[in-house]
Parts: sequence; structure tokens; C-alpha cells
Amino acid sequence: MTLPIPNHGDNDPLSRPRAFVLLKSGRRLDLLNSDPQAWTDEDLAAGLARTLRRGGSSKWEHSLSVAQHILTVLALRELDGWLPAGERLREVLRDATEFMLGWDCISPLKPRSARPSERSRPACRAAVDARYRLPPWTDETYPRHKLADRLAAACEAFHVVGWSRTDMIEALDFVIAPLTTDPLCAPRGFAPWEPWPPKWRKPASSSASGN
Repeated sequence: MTLPIPNHGDNDPLSRPRAFVLLKSGRRLDLLNSDPQAWTDEDLAAGLARTLRRGGSSKWEHSLSVAQHILTVLALRELDGWLPAGERLREVLRDATEFMLGWDCISPLKPRSARPSERSRPACRAAVDARYRLPPWTDETYPRHKLADRLAAACEAFHVVGWSRTDMIEALDFVIAPLTTDPLCAPRGFAPWEPWPPKWRKPASSSASGN
């Protein structure tokens, strides 16, 4: 039996390309036509905390989030010295599109399996840049960012996933050596390099509580 296919003309919802995501705030984000005001800052933070790095692989109880990766890269950048507010914000929002797309594809697979999502990424990236008025990368700052990003990835492969140094070189082509010391100050109850769960929040300081 062949089912009839209704034809609604221009009003047919299937004829209008869109890819809606319902966010924590209740707002809708269209990945194909991203509105810079379609999400709240809490939507962004929650999305990055729930999006996993390295395919979710982890030797710990939790997997590493994109949010924690971002903080690691920022901490590594700050080891080189003070960063202006604009550069700090650009580092924090470098991977903001991964909250929109809902995943962080491992680098070797990007040229092979991420092509459909890559079509949406430029629009998402433009929406983030417009929303937060991010300064452009320069020939000086971008290489520093990439070095910090690669170093963070090497540290994550070694300390979070559990790759040996030999396998990192032979299987992953990580020539850069991972750090011994975690550049992030581990929260109370967490070991260095341990992934934080998405629901973890920094406790309010005593001064902020008025004590």
C-alpha cells in the first residue's frame, strides 16, 4: 500500500529547511539560521558543560566536558601573561558552536564524518561573534591559542583518557608532551585532571555571602 503524501505548497513545513534545538531556557535555536539572541548565557554554559570531549572516553567516573577544556586552554594562555578582557572572552567562546551542534567530533573524523554539521558551523560561529562582539584573531594571537589548545588536548589524552606516552606518539601523532601539573585548580573533592560533572558549580565565596 502506498500512503498519500500531502502537498501543502509553500506552507509545507518540510519545504522550509530548519534545524531547531530546544534549549534549557525554553528558547529555540535554529542551527541553519542562527539568531545571535536565541540563547541565554546559561544555555551556553549548560550546553558546553554537557558536551563531551574526546568521544566521551575517560578513565574517570565522568567524561571531560568542552567547558572544562575551554578553562584549561584559557589557563594555559594565561601562563604566558595577562590577557585583555577581549582575548579572554574569545578564548572562552572559541568552542561555543559545539554547544549549538551538540557534539565535539574528534579531529581525525572531522574531514570524514562531520561534513553535514560543518555546513551549519559558519552560521553558528557568526552568531556567536555578533552576540559577544568578539575581536578577530591576529597572526600573533591565533598561533598562541592553537599551541595552548594542542597542549590541552595532549594533557587530556594522557591524564583523562589514559593513553600512554608511547601510544600518544605512535597512534595519535601527539608530539607535544603533556604537562605534569594541572593548570586548573582542582575543586575540593576532585583530583588534578579529574573531569568535573556538568552540574558542578563553584561554591560562593565567604565574602560574597557576607560572612
